[in-house]
Amino acid sequence: MPLDGLTLSFVTRELQATLSDGRIEKVTQPEKDMLVLLIRANGKNHRLLLSAAPSFARIHLTENVYQNPMDAPMFCMLMRKHLTAGRITAIEQLGGDRIVRFDVESRDEMGDTGKKELYVELMGRHSNITLVMGGRIVDAIRHVTPDMSRVRQALPGLTFSLPPMQDKLSPAEASSDGGASLLSRLEKETGSLDKALQNTVRGLSPLSAKEIAFRLSGMHRAQMEDMQLPALCKNAAAFLAKLPSMAAPCLQKGPDGLVKDVLPFPYLSLDPSLQSPCPSLSQALDQFFFGRDRQDRMQQKSASLKHLIRSCLEKDEKKLALQEEELSASARMEEYRIAGELLTAQVHLVPRGVDKVSLPNFYDPDGGEMLIDLDVALTPAQNAQRYFKRYRKARAAQQIAKEQKEKTLQEITLLEQALFDLNECQTEDDLKDVKRTLEAAGIVKAQSQKRQKGKGKKEPNRESRPMQYFAPDGTEILVGKNSVQNDRLTGAAKGSDTWLHAKDMPGSHVICRSDSPSAETLMCAARLAAWYSKARGVQVPVDYTLRKFVKKPGGAAPGFVIYTNQRTLIVNTTEGEIAAIPTAPPQK
Repeated sequence: MPLDGLTLSFVTRELQATLSDGRIEKVTQPEKDMLVLLIRANGKNHRLLLSAAPSFARIHLTENVYQNPMDAPMFCMLMRKHLTAGRITAIEQLGGDRIVRFDVESRDEMGDTGKKELYVELMGRHSNITLVMGGRIVDAIRHVTPDMSRVRQALPGLTFSLPPMQDKLSPAEASSDGGASLLSRLEKETGSLDKALQNTVRGLSPLSAKEIAFRLSGMHRAQMEDMQLPALCKNAAAFLAKLPSMAAPCLQKGPDGLVKDVLPFPYLSLDPSLQSPCPSLSQALDQFFFGRDRQDRMQQKSASLKHLIRSCLEKDEKKLALQEEELSASARMEEYRIAGELLTAQVHLVPRGVDKVSLPNFYDPDGGEMLIDLDVALTPAQNAQRYFKRYRKARAAQQIAKEQKEKTLQEITLLEQALFDLNECQTEDDLKDVKRTLEAAGIVKAQSQKRQKGKGKKEPNRESRPMQYFAPDGTEILVGKNSVQNDRLTGAAKGSDTWLHAKDMPGSHVICRSDSPSAETLMCAARLAAWYSKARGVQVPVDYTLRKFVKKPGGAAPGFVIYTNQRTLIVNTTEGEIAAIPTAPPQK
């Protein structure tokens, strides 16, 4: 992960330059483990994101706007009370590790100025955000009880203590004495140089340690036994001392063009052609983390709904198998009708008390006979009526089974589309769209509108928005993220717009704002339709036609349409190609 202690030191210096003496104007808590502080500093407003998410703990400035809950959580209310209108007097990274402290001066209800510390610990699943005043914890975004940890608790009123530091040198300590302290430790290490540095210097991830080892030795897999330690430690101390002046943030990309990591400065140990400069480290971190964090949170929030949908799909598939079995059984109904008619027409040829009879079958063009099973307890006429009764029962069962099979197939289609839609959700509003579709179908029980405590206001039904892209020639392309959005998007499109959808599979409706798009623009829209489909870009047939040829049958499920005059493209696409499609109009 990019936010090791080394990278965090660059983030801290960037925040010191940007936010020093800044005034906290607003505090919000969009997620249970995330705070966003609006800070006025140097004549500008800045949004500082603090996240204690186990997989994506981080701290940086952000340009993204996060959706906040209707009711602010208690922790958020407390932070507003203590931090709003407070002034940031210091920002410091502690011990070269993944801990940053913000010193804030603010006034209490009596008008007295007090000092508070906000500690942000970026320690994986132990990450936390803690407000401390007078050495005691005011509150923490994640409470740690004695049952969870006997070493260090995080509860209001307890004395605050920092987590135990690793027995390693901080970068400042390693560079302060010309490398002497570093030498005394490295002399005890064996194996690869990067592992030795990681075991000796605090805050180095494997990637950072490999970069420093490469810069010191000129080799990718340098070994300790090949090093001249005194000279190496002296060079290492000099390198660590000049780190603050090396800030030049980069995004490291893979061969597919997707961002793989964030670097505080260009890494000589990595391919320079795959490193692109970024204006600030915060922007790089924002770009790296935003999509990943959003996707991870949506997966967590939709997990129970996905489980419900999969359970319903399993039930429907079993139900469908039974219905097809019933239809197969009802296929004998014509046999029952013919047996009844043969018995009725030739009753005089049927002796009483026999369990079988072979009668001429006048329905057989070859003039053959039909062997008919009989109930010995019944007369020939009663046996005929028994076959007619079976025929009527089978015919009714066939009709019911056909209707039930049709309903089951429709529900399976709806569930498969909902499962696809959940994977495309990016916001809470998108998730609510999927829930509404399932509620309308009776699959999920509708929940009453939540009301704000003490205010009696209903939570508004905010309309989710489709994804927006732009072709190279500037043509706008819109992509629905779920069935509800597909309905709205297609319904609002002009008849002359081009409509696209992956053929015969769950996927997004795509609207290209052009009646005669260029080949390049059409292929761009087709790639989006292929990528945002169940097939996810591998040999996907994509139908396209004008919007005026797309119709929604009355009473059809959300997102279901029929269309004519279509043509089909076979499309292959990759995540890198989709990431390269602009989401903002080209500059004129």
